[in-house]
Amino acid sequence: MAGSGRTQNPFPLKSVVVIGATISIAAVAFAYTAGWLTPHRLTPTKLVAALLPPKGPALGHRRNHAKGICFTGTFDANGEGSELSKAKVFERGQYLVVGRFNIAGPDPKVPDAMVPVRGLGIRIMGPDGQEWRSAMIDAPVFAAPTPQAFFEFLTASSSKDPNAFKEYSSAHPEILTFTSWVKGHSRTESWTEDRFNSLDSFVFIDKSGAKNVVRWSFIPSAKPVTISSEELAKREPDFLDEDIIQRVGTAPQNWNLMITVANPGDPTSDPTKAWPADRRSLDVGTLTVQQILPEVDGPCRDINFDPSVLPPGITTSDDPFPAARSAAYRVSFNGRMAESSYYPHTQTGGKQ
Repeated sequence: MAGSGRTQNPFPLKSVVVIGATISIAAVAFAYTAGWLTPHRLTPTKLVAALLPPKGPALGHRRNHAKGICFTGTFDANGEGSELSKAKVFERGQYLVVGRFNIAGPDPKVPDAMVPVRGLGIRIMGPDGQEWRSAMIDAPVFAAPTPQAFFEFLTASSSKDPNAFKEYSSAHPEILTFTSWVKGHSRTESWTEDRFNSLDSFVFIDKSGAKNVVRWSFIPSAKPVTISSEELAKREPDFLDEDIIQRVGTAPQNWNLMITVANPGDPTSDPTKAWPADRRSLDVGTLTVQQILPEVDGPCRDINFDPSVLPPGITTSDDPFPAARSAAYRVSFNGRMAESSYYPHTQTGGKQ
């Protein structure tokens, strides 16, 4: 299997401790400001529980996007991003990346063909221990406009009441855009052909202090080749893993990072609403995947791809999801770490 050898952990312990403390503080702060610590409000624990099947979680695994594979590579910044953000990762240069390709859902053994949503998690290491973490999916919009609505969507989807989802969709017609995409979009034959979108909005701050609200996407260099539902049904249960192992083993695979800038009045707090196609976009660099490693022995195994881990020059916006995701990811992370005996730890990294 390509890239199955062990690698040296390139990140100092001091940086890991600082990042861990930052995440913990941020999770509590975000939870408070979002009202999550207020009685009778949605909590991270409730949200994570709503993601799980009736039999409970797959012990030791992520509570969502449980099936995945690790990679290592680089982000080559071309310098264009420095126009919008003072983050060091946008200065011309090459930065180390650890990431994870994945598919949605709580089952780490689900056949790839059965899951319509694919994901990408990345950690880009900038100078001086700065990090940028992001978790994206291939959908063009999200399923719900707020964390509370997402919880209600999950509850309705798993309800035994045949009218539950109908009632939810009547109250939240925006879900129809997402479900139409789930049912109707053509699937590619490979993660290397998928576009991955942040969907959530963030704020870029430049060296003068000027701010712009942005979203981003990783655009594949590989030409997308779609496959029919009939052909998809014939694929092996782990065809995505097998494909990317073969492709990256033959040659590195690339995605361009495109930053899209909002205009005044664009819906920055609602990830169910796409921005108009004519918005300004900048190509700020290239993600290169150089090595694939099985998750059980890979450097992504114990990484929490918390979207609130951001370098100076990037911050959250009025979009409530990064705060909600940060708090929920922490619950998921703590749960699977407590179940570590059910899933071996990586040999190349710590609890990061």
